Amino acid sequence: MYVATGNGYADPPVRYTDAVLSFDLETGSLQWACQLAESDGWNFSCLNPNRVSCPEHAGPDVDFGSSPILRTIAPGRRVLLAGQKSGMLHALDPDAQGKIVWQVRLGHGGPLGGIEWGPAADHHAVYAAVSDIEDRRPEQGGGLFALRIPTGEKIWYAAPPKPACLGKPGCSEAQMAPVTVIPGVVFSGSMDGHLRAFGAADGNLLWDFDTLREFDTVNSVTAHGGSLNATGPVIAAGMLYLCSGYGQLGGMPGNVLLAFSP
Repeated sequence: MYVATGNGYADPPVRYTDAVLSFDLETGSLQWACQLAESDGWNFSCLNPNRVSCPEHAGPDVDFGSSPILRTIAPGRRVLLAGQKSGMLHALDPDAQGKIVWQVRLGHGGPLGGIEWGPAADHHAVYAAVSDIEDRRPEQGGGLFALRIPTGEKIWYAAPPKPACLGKPGCSEAQMAPVTVIPGVVFSGSMDGHLRAFGAADGNLLWDFDTLREFDTVNSVTAHGGSLNATGPVIAAGMLYLCSGYGQLGGMPGNVLLAFSP
């Protein structure tokens, strides 16, 4: 079992924060640990003037927000793919004590920057969206990358469109939400409320749906969409399901569950 960890909340620093860990499934024993950012102690007290429980040497808060992805790249060769809030996408060798295979920087990184909630991968490429959100610069951040799994070489990059909601509090082109991939299509949600579908082979925009509006609901409850942040679309049995609205972290609130058919 492979786990990506968060930052430390208190001193002293330990070597298992901001790391990818391997555990034996039968015994639970730790097999190896690969720490990818050292001394990243941080908690919300670090934002308060008194910093009462903030670690003495606070880190930049660039931990992992999603699980690593295991892929086979050749007979007998596997890699773990892990996207970090530092803006780095890592490929590790799970059969060589987490040895780094390659690393690629995709974003500037920071507490809400870099790869926030996770990439996705098929058998050909890994797809990672970039946050790099800035409160006072709504046209900062965003973008979707496709990289070759064996090497980290860029296949394509889809730049973020200019948000149609500019001027509305919480509007941003940052792409915090986790990416979802199905054969031939990559889905990425944006803080501007748009869910977009891209061609997996070339990154061309296939479909764009603006959730930032009111909806008539099946249970007759007033609903409206907002920012797409912590959750990505779920695809099952020929349907796509999406929750729209995220008022935390400066985003636009909402309260709707949407279901799409092909």
